[in-house]
Amino acid sequence: MATDLTGDTVELLQTLIRNECVNDGTAESGHETRNSDVLQSYVEGPGVDIERWEPTPDRASFVARLPGTDPTAPSLCLMGHTDVVPVNPEGWRNDPFGGELIRDRDGQDEVWGRGAVDMLNLTSSMAVVFKSLVQRGFRPKGDLLYFAVADEEAGSAHGARWVAEQHPDAIRCTYLLTESGGLHTGAEGQRSIGVNVAEKGVAWRRLRVRGTPGHGSMPFGSDNALITAAKVVSRLADYQPTPRFHELWRGQVDSLGLPDDMKAAMLDENTIDALLADLPHPGAQRHFHACTHTTFAPNVVSTVGQPKTNVIPDIVDLDIDIRTMPGEHTDEVTAHLRAALGDELFERVEIEVLMDDSASMSRTDTPLWDALQRAVSVPFPDARLNPQFTVGFTDARVFRDLGAISYGAGLFSPSLDPSEFGLRFHGHNERVDVESLRLTTELWERVIVDLLAQ
Repeated sequence: MATDLTGDTVELLQTLIRNECVNDGTAESGHETRNSDVLQSYVEGPGVDIERWEPTPDRASFVARLPGTDPTAPSLCLMGHTDVVPVNPEGWRNDPFGGELIRDRDGQDEVWGRGAVDMLNLTSSMAVVFKSLVQRGFRPKGDLLYFAVADEEAGSAHGARWVAEQHPDAIRCTYLLTESGGLHTGAEGQRSIGVNVAEKGVAWRRLRVRGTPGHGSMPFGSDNALITAAKVVSRLADYQPTPRFHELWRGQVDSLGLPDDMKAAMLDENTIDALLADLPHPGAQRHFHACTHTTFAPNVVSTVGQPKTNVIPDIVDLDIDIRTMPGEHTDEVTAHLRAALGDELFERVEIEVLMDDSASMSRTDTPLWDALQRAVSVPFPDARLNPQFTVGFTDARVFRDLGAISYGAGLFSPSLDPSEFGLRFHGHNERVDVESLRLTTELWERVIVDLLAQ
């Protein structure tokens, strides 16, 4: 069905990678207009309505709409972000922005580059299917939308969050498909394929530590803000919040096909930490820990003013990436920070809220879920969808706020190891195989036709 579209997806993905739309979190970065221009010119055509916004210079987003024949029918939006995270080229075997098609030692063709996994592979395959359906004269019963959006990687203030606040009706939909499910677990005959139906909350905080400036030649007894900040980082690194299981955890564990004793340990809040400490694969350790704990990652440190070697700093800012479990929000995050730092050190920090979105979830008793199951069953008749709780945040949370049933989907090759594949997100040597691009492109087309055909 879609084998002729796979090459188009590869070429479009290569172009998006080469555009280097790197979002470092500042308003001046991203430059997503480059990818928006490519994608808009690709999907626009007779019968397609386009709305476009650029709330911040050079950071454009747009939505393409193929109107349905019945205004009361359910609508479906395909959403892909156009930005990627920064990269350290020294850690890569190939050019991170080369978009090269390289054959691995197993004979598998792969597209290499930053964004190949997160999530330009899906953004490009969605665009290819949208265009193909338009060109073939497909008339959906409900509206079909394609939303190419900026700034997902830094919290959506210049992208989906802005559009949802300023132009909500332009992107309002019944159903949303975005990143990123589609990985296989379990043995053949008992295969599970993950679909992200929920995600952890994101509670980014800036902790400001104040001290007293002075001359670097006389450090004895000084109130050095950097030394206090180092204590804060150390306490956060050592903090071990108790595990908590969300309602999808048992289903996730069941899908792994683990031995009974290991499965029992994974489902016991008293034993899971010891089990995770002994797991041999770092990707699995990190993922399963994040699935069951509130996490704290001190990722950015900066001084106010120009730092100088011979000046004791008086203000240091720490940006902490905090991901929360369901039921936790602002007060619970503050309580975690107090528990981690202790009362005395906690009183030394000023807390600024950078992001404060709670965990979100969509139900699975929907026509979209059923359409996804039927579409997956075509190439993998033994497979059953498994609802997943993703530990990262996506723009799906914005659409859930607008009332949409939102899933992170896709369909990858069964040869991919989920733990190894997970390390490619924001990591070195990011790449996606062409077979997975083919499977995902076919998935989108089957779901759209199934859900929206008259």
